[in-house]
Amino acid sequence: MIRDAATQRQVDAADPRISTWLSANAGSGKTRVLTDRVARLLLEEVSPQNILCLTYTKAAAAEMQNRLFQRLGAWAMMSDTELSAELLALGVDRQIDSSQLSQARTLFARAIETPGGLKIQTIHSFCAGVLRRFPLEAQVSPQFREMEDRAAQILRAEVVDEMVMGPQANVVHSLLAHFTGSELDQFTAEIAGKREYFLQKPDRNAISETLNIPQGITVENLLDDVFDKGLLLQLANACASGSANDIKAANALRSILDYPHSPHDVLAVLESVFLTGEGAKAPFTAKIGTFPTKATRAAHEDLMADIEPLMGRVEDMRPHRLGLLALDRTMALYDFANVFVPAYEARKLAMGALDFDDLIRKAKALLTDRDVAQWVLFRLDGGIDHILVDEAQDTSPTQWAVIEQLTQEFATGEGARMDRERTVFVVGDKKQSIYSFQGADPAAFDQMKTHFRDAHQAISKPFEVTSLDHSFRSSQAILSVVDQTFIEDRAAGMDDSLTHIAFKENMPGRVDLWPVIEKSKVEDNREWFKPVDEPSATDHTVLMAQRVAEQIRYMIAHETIPEEVGNTGAYNRRSITEGDFLILVQRRSELFAEIIRACKAADLKIAGADRLRVGAELAVKDLAAVLSFLALPEDDLSLASALRSPLFGWSEQDLFTLAHHRPKNSFLWEALRNSDHNETLAILNDLRGKSDFLRPYDLIERILTRHDGRRKLLARLGPEAEDGIDALLSQALAYESTGVPSLTGFLTWMETDDLEVKRQMESQGDRIRVMTVHGAKGLEAPIVILPDTAKRDVKVNQELLPADDHVIWKTPAKSSAPSVIALRDKVIAKQARERMRLLYVAMTRAEKWLIAGAAGDIGEGDASWYNLVADGMDRRGAYDAALGDMPLRRVSELDWDAPDLVTTDAKPDTIVAPPQFGALPIPKATKTIAPSELPGDKIMKGDPAGDDIDDAKARGTQIHLLLEHLPMAAEEQRHELGLQLLQTDDPALVDDVIALIKKPELGWLWNANALTEVVITADIPQLGRVHGAIDRLIIGPDTITAIDYKSNRLVPSTPEDTPIGLQRQLAAYDYALREIYPDHQITTAILWTHTGTLTVLPQQHLHEALNSLATS
Repeated sequence: MIRDAATQRQVDAADPRISTWLSANAGSGKTRVLTDRVARLLLEEVSPQNILCLTYTKAAAAEMQNRLFQRLGAWAMMSDTELSAELLALGVDRQIDSSQLSQARTLFARAIETPGGLKIQTIHSFCAGVLRRFPLEAQVSPQFREMEDRAAQILRAEVVDEMVMGPQANVVHSLLAHFTGSELDQFTAEIAGKREYFLQKPDRNAISETLNIPQGITVENLLDDVFDKGLLLQLANACASGSANDIKAANALRSILDYPHSPHDVLAVLESVFLTGEGAKAPFTAKIGTFPTKATRAAHEDLMADIEPLMGRVEDMRPHRLGLLALDRTMALYDFANVFVPAYEARKLAMGALDFDDLIRKAKALLTDRDVAQWVLFRLDGGIDHILVDEAQDTSPTQWAVIEQLTQEFATGEGARMDRERTVFVVGDKKQSIYSFQGADPAAFDQMKTHFRDAHQAISKPFEVTSLDHSFRSSQAILSVVDQTFIEDRAAGMDDSLTHIAFKENMPGRVDLWPVIEKSKVEDNREWFKPVDEPSATDHTVLMAQRVAEQIRYMIAHETIPEEVGNTGAYNRRSITEGDFLILVQRRSELFAEIIRACKAADLKIAGADRLRVGAELAVKDLAAVLSFLALPEDDLSLASALRSPLFGWSEQDLFTLAHHRPKNSFLWEALRNSDHNETLAILNDLRGKSDFLRPYDLIERILTRHDGRRKLLARLGPEAEDGIDALLSQALAYESTGVPSLTGFLTWMETDDLEVKRQMESQGDRIRVMTVHGAKGLEAPIVILPDTAKRDVKVNQELLPADDHVIWKTPAKSSAPSVIALRDKVIAKQARERMRLLYVAMTRAEKWLIAGAAGDIGEGDASWYNLVADGMDRRGAYDAALGDMPLRRVSELDWDAPDLVTTDAKPDTIVAPPQFGALPIPKATKTIAPSELPGDKIMKGDPAGDDIDDAKARGTQIHLLLEHLPMAAEEQRHELGLQLLQTDDPALVDDVIALIKKPELGWLWNANALTEVVITADIPQLGRVHGAIDRLIIGPDTITAIDYKSNRLVPSTPEDTPIGLQRQLAAYDYALREIYPDHQITTAILWTHTGTLTVLPQQHLHEALNSLATS
């Protein structure tokens, strides 16, 4: 079968019989090669469970699995002719007969039904599976849970709190004496991420050697060498009559002569006096010949002869002093980390939790442990014959160590499956390694390539190292500019050769360079009420955002774009739509937000930000305001925010009218309850009635569904609000899994974290996408705009600087020793190389039209992406052009306007609005009443208890409490227990109750099977719902007796004389009990505690009492 060169390279790389290391350029179809290789392995009768495919993200794993299943599913339905053609195109090079066609048709079912199935997963998921399979060997809990970043953050904070409150508080205080950051959690997270450095005590001598500190030197030694009090006093006196700068120096010198200071402080003052500053041409060098001023030097020539050598000694001393500071700082770090790391690990162990780093570390430890590694590998060895690694450039050294152990037997000819051909396939692109903050190391990429090649060659097994140079994505115009941009030193950290070939050689392409928008000056006359960090209308970032929006509008209205006709290689032109644009920025800065704002203002369809902070989303804030009000109705601000939200749609005037005219010192909720806003009240009353019973998730869903909240929010805020709403619901479920849920607990939980959620930008329909370059990895678009190409200084954000087998705690730049600066420079150089790779990723997202622009300072040379792209374009032969009224520089390939213009239907918007079901009717609130509150007299006429109702109620409550607890207590303990229950020294009431309990005729009431304070609820026709508590309930085999205690002083002589209110209370109990126990005989009675008599109420009287209430 004759294939083009690009396709043949893919077919060769997918050969399942040969281990291969594949370097794949951007857009070269590596995912297709991966799926082709897995399909061909299955055709070679490899069992699905013997294939392991490791990907970088869950999304990539899902995409690869979907592609594979689609292909296998299609095979099952193809005719013999179609399937034969498919297999030949795939690269099957043997004769295809009917049995092989039948086998191919069964692969889909095998892949689905095989136990364990196809293992296409992230390396974290794989390691988690290994640890669950061998928990004892790995020394982890068999039921361990994977800890999310949020839980890890909370746990780290708890560990630090425990250290502060415990015996190790001194190490925390020592650390904080040096800590200058704003986020302690970020610092502890970095320590946890580099925990391998802190598993043992530090080697002080090794750290001193890294910092170039001579052995035995101390800060006191340094001070002795430069601190001559007499000489410094003479200099201070000489300078005191000199210029303003001389006087300033004199005051500084006298400050260290007159008062005790730490050696470091004294030396720092000497440096400030005798050495040049940070911004000098030769920073931190002796001011010989320039200090003091000329007049002072001339007047004290003899003194200068001694001072100038002193300046030289201070200059020589400074690096050693700063080195000692860095040493003290680093040792404080180790003292803290040596306590923190074991405590953090112990807490995770106690919780049965592992964080993402633990999954890799413990899997590596398991596979390299001499005692158990061979056993584990033997068990795994019996299940894995072929390993495929995707996005290898983003694999960290620790992850490579796991993969290396898994493939150990592949290149030795030994193992549990010596009779099988076993292969390893690695695909990646070092040019796209941009995740160093997650541990990716391009150097490890090269090292592992050498390792696998040497291991296979050692046993004479084939190992192919090849590349895919053709891009199926980008036009030759874009690829040629890419090649010319990354040349010579700019290609450092990328592949040895940088060559791109456009597969679609007939596709027209463009690369445009917009003119720079100069950096604006900060306005001094801004209005006082505007936020200090709000960019002005003339700010360069605002102007760039406006330019982006204006140019997109112009391009949609006036420009066209080439479109391939099927797969023929011929092109037409079509109109441009919003969905053609992908806008990429380096970070989520002001420009990022301004572009989204400008596009919305220009009425362009835009997908919004690629990541959203859940708590910052307007829809989430509106829902949180409702929840905050439900948790605390007196929270006026939350209620006002909720009323002004789309959920209720109040205007400012509505809210002002309600709030302004309410009584003084009253709450907004009180005013609302007394208003005529019936619809709002109905919703809030419904939610308040449910807030104590529903979980946070159910309560939010009630707002969104029953009360039409989702539709209202989307109608006002747009479809992008959906992601924030869904993220809030997900967080509610996550919170409920942590313990007993409550509304206040959930609100507190949400406030303690700035949760960020990644949105799926590849499926945003016909909308402009704005995102960071990191987030765009793997995506593509016909038109890519890079508006953020201005100069950006490389910052060292990490606090811990690696140095061999230890780390140095970074010091502030202006007070860093040369050795620390050297470590920082290594990090900066590494980040600068990654910045180059980030630009490569950004440029290669474009299919047909790449646009670069800059706002602000672009620097000189390679200081900015703008200069790099401009130089690449000039090397490629850029020329002057225009887009509308804007002049620009352009590189083009083929005639952009030559193809015929065709009219195509607009791309469907995949974001579907929810169906308009309308709001569900608000259910009628159920009124609940206590049986004791049913109308009617509760005491007999003449009862003295009616004279002081409050005292009578208090006495009744105390009697109820005693009768609830004393009958079950031992007789000799009742008196003391009664006094404790009442918290009183007055024994009279306790003695009365004990005497009541001892009455022989009442003994049957106190048996051990009786229940006390039994809560009961029932819906009684024509009365509604009653909810109360029966004082004592005695349940027999076929009888139920309900006893209610009454402390009335005047007791009726017959049941008929019992006050009607009490009869109705007992009648409610009787009705409820008959509903619950229809087969039991129900008896209700009142125990009159004052006389110790028991009155049983006949059911006939109870029925009449209840009926009289219903008819009244």
